[in-house]
Amino acid sequence: RLETVNISQASADQRAGRAGRVAPGTAYRLWPQSRRLEPARKAEIAQAELSALALELAAWGVTADGAAALHWLDPPPAGALAQARELLLRLAALDADGRITALGRRMLELGASPRLAAAALRAPAPLRALMADLLALTEARSPLRGEQARNDDFRARLAALHAWRDRRGAPARSDADTGALAAIEQASKGWRRRLDVHTAASGVPDSHCVGELLLHAFPDRVARRDDANPQRYTLANGRGARLHENTALHGEPWLVALDLRHDQRDSLILAAAPLDPRVLERDCPAQFTCERTLRWNDERAAAEAFEERRFGAIVLDRRSVPVQARDALPALLGAVRAKGIDFLPWSESARRLRARMQALRAWMPELSLPDVSDAALLARLEQWLAPYLEGKHRLDALKPEELSQALAAGLDHEQRRMLDVQAPESLTVPSGQSRRLDYAEGEPPVLAVKLQELFGLADTPRVGGGRIPVTLHLLSPAGRPIQVTQDLKGFWERTYPEVKKELKGRYPRHPWPDDPWTATPTHRAKPRPR
Repeated sequence: RLETVNISQASADQRAGRAGRVAPGTAYRLWPQSRRLEPARKAEIAQAELSALALELAAWGVTADGAAALHWLDPPPAGALAQARELLLRLAALDADGRITALGRRMLELGASPRLAAAALRAPAPLRALMADLLALTEARSPLRGEQARNDDFRARLAALHAWRDRRGAPARSDADTGALAAIEQASKGWRRRLDVHTAASGVPDSHCVGELLLHAFPDRVARRDDANPQRYTLANGRGARLHENTALHGEPWLVALDLRHDQRDSLILAAAPLDPRVLERDCPAQFTCERTLRWNDERAAAEAFEERRFGAIVLDRRSVPVQARDALPALLGAVRAKGIDFLPWSESARRLRARMQALRAWMPELSLPDVSDAALLARLEQWLAPYLEGKHRLDALKPEELSQALAAGLDHEQRRMLDVQAPESLTVPSGQSRRLDYAEGEPPVLAVKLQELFGLADTPRVGGGRIPVTLHLLSPAGRPIQVTQDLKGFWERTYPEVKKELKGRYPRHPWPDDPWTATPTHRAKPRPR
């Protein structure tokens, strides 16, 4: 198929130079100035699939660690080489220690790519002629033309080859390229010689035969249809894939995907063959696993446990099982990480404690209080929160007061004492009443109090070792804000006379002394006359 890619800057310069050598003129580069081309073309080893290289290295006795020590012109990407070894392990070309197996050596001798060599060597003797055709077809462009050109059923290519072979000399099919079929036939002859097959395959094979043969080449691309979306499939390697709108494979529950176009989300299946899933246990028993999995249920706000039987990443069966305490804890912590720290059942008291701790940490760093910001708490969930989630299966089983205990547990005795003294939850005002301090990140704490309760107090209260003046929200007898200040002395001297003049008539039952410095503070109104 045709793919368009950006050329490198070096290629662009070379092409412009070639044009200039042919004849005088101007070379126009037809791309926006904002687009930056790669300086030079990447080495093939940095882009290619490396399973053949990994198999060669294993045959030389080079281990995974030893490959890095070789003197490469361009070293292979570590991730791509690791993926190649993982594929060879699936194909049984390498053992668990990364050493080449007897099958792996035979695959090298055959000369095909590791995927196709594995399939060819596992094919039963009666089907090796058919396997030779599949090897030739897989390595060639599709011979189909016209409306059949986008046919994603790989069996259609095989049918075209067999029809052409069986009717040699007869008029060619209009939907197939005769020249392409002749080239594929030549390649198939070569594979038949290597596989020691003396006669060519013909006719129409069983509907699942192609998929079962190619299963050994593409075990990671076994695909199961999504029950909710018949166009979408889950691959054994964990990726998603989809059929195109005019697919010839609609309704097939299981496929082996031979050719995929990788997209950001689900890959597009360009060629595949149906598969009978019953052969998976017979031919690929090592890829079946039974796993206990955990999942977070948002609606129930609880952890759920399942026992799943899988082929690779494809879930075949799932049954619900009781959640064990040791299982639930990672799920609960994972839900908090995913949802954020506000997902926890914070009480108002716990929120205030956290705000006080964070404020005092900023005001008095010498106390070394723990960081209780969102990011810090999320990073230390195992240390401060996990002990209080032990034995719980649901987040709402965590009591709000336990969150306060979890935060306070991070403070030693002296830090707790300093928190109560230097970032108190409330202050006792001259009236004798205790009034709450409200803390906000990056701001001084706020004390909302009726003006009459502060008579006789000259200086603004301070916290944080005397470094932080409290912001006073002075209230009228009705609890409405009159003034916001951090300079109480200045308020009594300059602003109080105006406030008294304005509010004395409105609130006659409350004291409005001429000298607030010596007046008795009170939170009560004058008693009504009898």
